Amino acid sequence: MKPPRILLADDHAPTLEGISAILAPHYEIAGSAADGRALVDAALRLNPDLIIADITMPFLSGIEAARQIKESLPGTKLLFVTMHSSPAYVRAALEAGAAGYVLKSAVLEDLLDAVQSVLRGRIFVSPGLSNEHLERDSPSDP
Repeated sequence: MKPPRILLADDHAPTLEGISAILAPHYEIAGSAADGRALVDAALRLNPDLIIADITMPFLSGIEAARQIKESLPGTKLLFVTMHSSPAYVRAALEAGAAGYVLKSAVLEDLLDAVQSVLRGRIFVSPGLSNEHLERDSPSDP
């Protein structure tokens, strides 16, 4: 059985390399992109099983890229790996179609679990954010 194909997107090359190093022994890395537009193009061309993307990227945010990708490839699973811990970002990511949200500060602890959960059709949010993202009426939203 072929391993799931994963497309990576982050504008910081060392982050891409680190994520790839964690995942490569277990999954096929189908490609990578350094900005939101390149992510949409690569997703449409490669049709990966899972996309792991940052939120803050040049030309097009990861969240907007996710919306565009989900329109054309509704079956592709999305997981964000980001520095943004605000509940508003978590909600926006999930509303754009993401099934996972991992903080970059917790990538070593959470990434493999998150990928496995998302590929199995479950939602994964870094444990430190789990309660916060459920509070949809937070008055402190940006």
